[in-house]
Amino acid sequence: MEGEEGIAIKYTVLPPVQPGVTLYDVTYDSEGHRVKAMLAVPEQAGKKPALLYCRGGYKKVGKVRAERISQMASFGYVVLAPHYRGNEGGEGKDEFGGAELHDLFAAHELLLSMDEVDAGRISLYGFSRGGMMALLVAARRSGFQSAVVWSGVTDLLLTYEERADLRNMLNRIVGDPQKNREGYLARSPWLLADRMTCPVLIVHGTADQNVGVQHAKKLAEAMAASGKAHELWIAKGASHLFGPQEIERYTRRMFDWIMKQEEAARLPQT
Repeated sequence: MEGEEGIAIKYTVLPPVQPGVTLYDVTYDSEGHRVKAMLAVPEQAGKKPALLYCRGGYKKVGKVRAERISQMASFGYVVLAPHYRGNEGGEGKDEFGGAELHDLFAAHELLLSMDEVDAGRISLYGFSRGGMMALLVAARRSGFQSAVVWSGVTDLLLTYEERADLRNMLNRIVGDPQKNREGYLARSPWLLADRMTCPVLIVHGTADQNVGVQHAKKLAEAMAASGKAHELWIAKGASHLFGPQEIERYTRRMFDWIMKQEEAARLPQT
């Protein structure tokens, strides 16, 4: 298989962490850059729905975890999780919501080309910074069944205010918000609610000290004002990283919600 720029897509099998799920390291092309991703494929026969998993964090913080994407794949979904350019040996530079959006566009095309994937049942998932990424993709690209934003950043100016520990990184990558306000607004998907191309599920804990629950509420209010399909699930007392039992419970509910969006899309439109 060849990428758009003639770079071969390379798959390398990784040690499994979940029975019935095969893991791969993937190298693919994005705007001429070799970009790395992790892929989890359930072993069931036939075409399967898929998740385009948008990782959070930056560089070594918030890395893609084989355990998490394998857990998601065990629900019967092919899960493709790009590391973004400049990470895990990939070429280019991660711009925290900039050019690496094209890595997600290219990953979507990769999913569409896979024999194992039902092209009409591809959803987006994003955690933390990945929520921002998933929403930016959903605002710019059609063809997704739904999008899930878990503890997601929706207002990068608010993140700058909340997280003094991230300001040096944001100043370096995006710029001073007083001098490059547009760069922050362009990375704030609550302002793009009217452009969302699919239903959105918003999951957030009230005790999140990394990404305040206000991010979720601003997005939900903007989606409602734009008449866009969405649900807001507020987890009382949950922090940024949900506890193991909360993760399992909300993950099951999340997949139930995704399947409902698939069922609704199959109903005749009136």
